[in-house]
Amino acid sequence: LLKILEGAVVNVPPQGGRKHPHQEFLQIDTSNIMFILGGAFDGLGEIIKGRQTKDATSIGFNSISKPTEEELADFTAVEPGDLLNFGFIPEFIGRVPLVVGLSDLNHEELIQVLTEPKNALVRQYEALFKMDGVELEFSKGALDATAELSHERRAGARGLRSIVEELLVDVMYELPSMEGVKKCIIIKEAVTDNAWPQLLDADGNRLDGDLPDGKHTVAA
Repeated sequence: LLKILEGAVVNVPPQGGRKHPHQEFLQIDTSNIMFILGGAFDGLGEIIKGRQTKDATSIGFNSISKPTEEELADFTAVEPGDLLNFGFIPEFIGRVPLVVGLSDLNHEELIQVLTEPKNALVRQYEALFKMDGVELEFSKGALDATAELSHERRAGARGLRSIVEELLVDVMYELPSMEGVKKCIIIKEAVTDNAWPQLLDADGNRLDGDLPDGKHTVAA
């Protein structure tokens, strides 16, 4: 990456890989390209906190409490030396002049990821259910519980997909064989207690009597 970052004419395989050694390469000048590098950097927070603790001790603050897990993730205080201790080579660090620490997504932001983008997870599954003639709805409690579970797993926005898939995989399998279902409401208990979603017919009546074996739901 060093040559690419500092600005040079580099050869890039048009197929995006080197599986075809005899292919012609495209030449791209990276001098005017801005590169944004990102990652989770697991363990970097501990390095930062260790440096801060050492600095505080060296100026007389000897009573330093053991850092919590949240404190270990303070990337906003990152310095070039921390990246060096993390394992980056000095030549690489020197070519990245600006380093910005980002905080974890909070509860409200996780819900925004679930619902607001054009290709949000909720909208994707709404479209899939619509193909079977069923309207999908997530209750506010279900959205809150999904965001909270992702936060507990420390999985961030990427963890939302696995949680939603866990919620809906059985429902999507069973719905085509269930008659009269026009609406499926994902409730909070579906996230927290493995409850079955609320299924409604065209008149808004509950269809609890048609639940698959071993499944349960809760009252509205």
